[in-house]
Amino acid sequence: MVKAIILAAGKGTRMKSEIPKVLHTIFDKPLLGYVLDSVIKSGIIDYSYIITGHKAQMVDEYVKDNYINACTILQSPQLGTGHAVSMAIDKLNGYSGEVIILCGDTPLIKSETIKNIVSFHNENKADITVVSAVFDNPANYGRIVRNPDGSLCKIVEEKDASPNQKEIKEINAGIYCLNWGKVNSAFSELKNNNAQGEYYLTDIIQWGVKNGLKTIAFTIKDNNEIFGINSRKNLAEASKILHDEVINKHLNNGVTIISPETTWISPDTEIGSDTIIYPNCYINGKNKIGQNCKIGPFAHIRGGVEIDKGVKIGNFVELKKTKVKSHTNICHLSYVGDAEVGENVNIGAGTITANYNPLTKEKSKTVIEDNVKIGSNSVLVAPVTIREGANVGAVGVITKDVSPWSLAVTRSPLKILEGWVKKQLKK
Repeated sequence: MVKAIILAAGKGTRMKSEIPKVLHTIFDKPLLGYVLDSVIKSGIIDYSYIITGHKAQMVDEYVKDNYINACTILQSPQLGTGHAVSMAIDKLNGYSGEVIILCGDTPLIKSETIKNIVSFHNENKADITVVSAVFDNPANYGRIVRNPDGSLCKIVEEKDASPNQKEIKEINAGIYCLNWGKVNSAFSELKNNNAQGEYYLTDIIQWGVKNGLKTIAFTIKDNNEIFGINSRKNLAEASKILHDEVINKHLNNGVTIISPETTWISPDTEIGSDTIIYPNCYINGKNKIGQNCKIGPFAHIRGGVEIDKGVKIGNFVELKKTKVKSHTNICHLSYVGDAEVGENVNIGAGTITANYNPLTKEKSKTVIEDNVKIGSNSVLVAPVTIREGANVGAVGVITKDVSPWSLAVTRSPLKILEGWVKKQLKK
């Protein structure tokens, strides 16, 4: 199996944020999470080493809480990308297989591309493979410099490039596949005699050529995959690219999206065919929505949601960590979180599952069994179970379990004071 080194030490000065750049999010998932998920989905990488620097503790906590086959390594001081990779040398002691080096701020890299890079490297029996791309406007990228016969010569960073080299349109994508047993010694030989005074990872190309190693380039097909995030503008641009990819995927899979421009769906959400997504819906996190459902308009699905077939989620409904079985309606202006909802349930408008205790900071579960009817403007105070077939009267505040096929009513008896209005007007 292959190992991955992911560079995630940068501060991201242009983000103007206290949050490390790689922890900025798209659909509530950090940029680093997109890269790690693609690494895992590739199926060829068994462990990842994340090189951290700025606000390292925050990145450490994120990786520890969300990923098993990964660890963080602190780079301090930060002396360049070549120096960053060298931080993993001790961890890789005795390993001689392939290592793929990725950037933690490129959330659009696909698992299939990672797999193709490694396959290309192995098929060509290469020692060093650099991923390149061809840009009409290559400004700010390192240039791939080739010999007259087309073979690789070196990579020159923008700040160190000559006027002629700046005309080169083939750029360094920042991804490498290395035969670690042959290449790891390069990191003790890199020099920092450049405009930045740093140890450049790019210099391993020239090192490989000089030492007679087979050094080749893999040219990526979709330049969007190497789109790096350096500013809030970049973050918005990457979000839009991802948005368009996801929307087109669902449209091609038989999902009706009434207003693609105003509908945002996370790439971790599955949607069945013949489901209709109405305008202004925001679906983030990991969710599964079945066939023949109707979602929205203005619905917000926040992650951890599983919706079975034939379900209707009304306008201005918010769902979180909830399972909803088939042919159930959750009507407008409702919030349902940390819940299980059965089949053929009707949840009236304005219903809330009160799942959070602000004193203990604990979240509790609401269970609504099959064939239950919840009247409008009800509050279900978790933990609570509404048993099969029970009805909750409108404006109910339910604080204990409701038995099967019963009626729960908590409002006071209605009083009508005849002539009250006219009496008040006479005063």
